[in-house]
Amino acid sequence: MTPLIATIISVSIIFLATTIGALGVFFTKNKLSPKSNNTILGFASGVMIAAAFFGLLNPAIAESSTYYGKIGFVPIVVGFILGCLLLFLLDRLIPHIHVASGKKRHEEGLRTKTVKKSTKFFLAVTLHNIPEGLAVGFACGLIFQNMNAGVSGPELNGLMFAAIGLAIGISIQNIPEGFAVAIPLVQEEGYSKKRAFLFGMFSGIVEPVFAIIAIFLSQSIYRLMPWLLAFAAGAMVYAVVEDLMPDFQKSEDSHYGIWAFMIGFIIMMILEIAIG
Repeated sequence: MTPLIATIISVSIIFLATTIGALGVFFTKNKLSPKSNNTILGFASGVMIAAAFFGLLNPAIAESSTYYGKIGFVPIVVGFILGCLLLFLLDRLIPHIHVASGKKRHEEGLRTKTVKKSTKFFLAVTLHNIPEGLAVGFACGLIFQNMNAGVSGPELNGLMFAAIGLAIGISIQNIPEGFAVAIPLVQEEGYSKKRAFLFGMFSGIVEPVFAIIAIFLSQSIYRLMPWLLAFAAGAMVYAVVEDLMPDFQKSEDSHYGIWAFMIGFIIMMILEIAIG
């Protein structure tokens, strides 16, 4: 397997998984129960937190130690904080509606009457998917960076499988996430199933777009790779803590979300350790 093939696989499956999940809107008539909703949110949270630590921060620390020595913690801390700040600013500026807030859906960002409700739903999903796309993109960028530096053999293969493992983990949680985005649009917003499916599918395009941006960005600034990996990790952790976790913790059935979080974390951890 070549770095290009590994990258194509990684970038493709994160989009395909969301599309597969959105297809579920054609095969169900029942509304998502609080238990199911909490399970999906908890599982997605566990996968993303584990991906941030094992798939992004671990290689960021290794790269930072190589480039910066004893002050290697600086790029990690600063990059992580900047990632959190970016999501914080986007969350405050972009008008959007949380798509998984249960019965009491609420708007965030700048108040405006000119933006349609459907657009606000789309922007909410976009905010959530940006960190995932960046994560896969920077993981793939790390492959090319090491290849250009002369790394080959088992070490390069390990980086390729680590990127694919990260993409697989994100894809696993993208399937129920794609379904969770599409089904409320039919049952609560009155969308046709076809329109809801297309909405769910196109919400996943954000990930490969930002993945490709991250790949090209990482190739032009080698020494900033630790900063970029930590940046993606910070953005991902912020998205989980600010958006996903509060939703399943507010419910009476929060224990479903908590155990799903543990399962998602373990699965992602196994993928990163075993495959990477």
